[in-house]
Amino acid sequence: MDVPAEPALSLLDEVKLQAKVLVPVLRALRAELGKERADRLVVGALSEWSRDLYRRIGADKGGTAREQWDAIWADLRPRIGAAVDREVLRDDAAAREFNVTRCRYAEFFKALGEPELGAVLLCDIDFQIAAVGGDAVELTRTQTIMTGAAYCDFRYRFRPS
Repeated sequence: MDVPAEPALSLLDEVKLQAKVLVPVLRALRAELGKERADRLVVGALSEWSRDLYRRIGADKGGTAREQWDAIWADLRPRIGAAVDREVLRDDAAAREFNVTRCRYAEFFKALGEPELGAVLLCDIDFQIAAVGGDAVELTRTQTIMTGAAYCDFRYRFRPS
């Protein structure tokens, strides 16, 4: 008899669980070390963890750097689901451009009073995932809702590998 697969946890639900642990730790570190030093330590640790995580995931997917990037995004898109509203501007072999016009992740972290943590846990990973694509994938983003902008501007450029 086949056992039904466990439904994947949405990325938003996963982030909420992470925040339940990270926010009290971050606040305790701030009380002990000061905001600047505590934030620098936490941002450094989380950035390194995330960068290594996505490199390993890409390597496990196999294929070219661009194929690894595509595979990571194919896995993430369903987990992101309706947590973001986006407006597609261009999607072809040379570029993928879109604006995120609503971000429930930003809403959650702003309600916690921790948009900087949200930026590290979510916004920064876009660049770490793009790095998995090597020279074949370039991401430019100049603003995010998490940091107070009206929308996030994603501009991916693709080079033949």
